[in-house]
Amino acid sequence: MIVNPLLFNYRLIIGSLLVVLTVLGVYSYNNYQSVESYEQFLKQEKVLIETELSELLLGYEDLSQDYEFMALELKAAKLETQKTLDSLRILKSELSIVSKFKNQLLVLKSKSKLLLGTIDSLSLANEKLQNDKRYALKTIQDKTATINNLEEINASLNRTINNASLLNAVSINARPYKLKSGKKKFTDRARRANAIDVCVTLTENPLALNGRKDIYIQIVGPDGNVVADKGEVVFGNSSLIYSNKKTVDYNNESMEICAQVVTGDDDKPFEKGYYFVHVFHKERSLGSTNIELK
Repeated sequence: MIVNPLLFNYRLIIGSLLVVLTVLGVYSYNNYQSVESYEQFLKQEKVLIETELSELLLGYEDLSQDYEFMALELKAAKLETQKTLDSLRILKSELSIVSKFKNQLLVLKSKSKLLLGTIDSLSLANEKLQNDKRYALKTIQDKTATINNLEEINASLNRTINNASLLNAVSINARPYKLKSGKKKFTDRARRANAIDVCVTLTENPLALNGRKDIYIQIVGPDGNVVADKGEVVFGNSSLIYSNKKTVDYNNESMEICAQVVTGDDDKPFEKGYYFVHVFHKERSLGSTNIELK
């Protein structure tokens, strides 16, 4: 069999071309697959960067509500992040662009971390100040309550001491009589009586201030008028119309004092009825009694 060399060469060339085309096809397909995967990777990277930038913005939004005192810093960080996100969204997913924005994201995250660290420090300091304030207020309230309680106790003790130091009387006796020529003739007849003796027993009291004491006697007749009116004495916002005054030298011991109330020439004769006898030291009543004239 005779082989044509030229035909053989053509066949050999065609076969080689087919092999080359096959290899190129496989390579091109694989290269296309790689390019498509790479582009998909860049797109995913871009989406991840956009997501992180969006999360940074949301974080700044939340912080802006609670940290108005850092409004300028937060506003600047938010604006820079928003600009970066807007720029990234309108650009293609290319390696240089993704790399650039990835680096920019790292810078923004670093700034955010520094800002958050500052806010955390301020938050801790503010929380400590609030705790100190609450502690100080609680201490003040406790001290105030203690002081108020001590003041109440002190006021109560003062009232107790004042009350304990007051003059007191254990008995008050009154006897009507007719006074004539310096002589007394006791009687319970209204038309005969013209005077009343009032005797008061002051109790022993070592807490009371010793010295001169003015004891006032007031006798009110059935008609509501004061018998043997000697005038009016004023004690602060109160006053007293009295029938007689007895000044004694009190030395903290029990003592009896007596005072004589005699009707004057201008006084009406005693009327029938009850007469009320009151004894005072200053404006304070020491006690009272009553008698009936028939």
